[in-house]
Amino acid sequence: MRQIPVDTTAATVMVAKTPQPKVRDRRTGEIATDADTGAKLMTVDVMFAANDEVEILSVTVPEPGITGELAMGTPVALTGLVARPWENDFNGQKRHGIAFRAVAVTSLVDTAAKAA
Repeated sequence: MRQIPVDTTAATVMVAKTPQPKVRDRRTGEIATDADTGAKLMTVDVMFAANDEVEILSVTVPEPGITGELAMGTPVALTGLVARPWENDFNGQKRHGIAFRAVAVTSLVDTAAKAA
């Protein structure tokens, strides 16, 4: 599947909703896992502000890639952020969108505190 790297250097990124387990199957409650490592996947909603526009993005991250306290409003860095276009048929209706995935979400508050 095609992956598009997302440049976050000129963006302001803050936590909009704390990390939640990514549910693979809503009927059974099964939690999604990374196909390569088996790590539990989490979803972090972030406010992504760039070029005078602000959007809320849901970013999938392996649980080991979440570092620091990620409370609402915490500035964060997104490492290895990629966008993946997707499309599927569900009950005869075509659906499409963009899924976002990162290697890590790191609190910048913790980084600033360590540097001081």
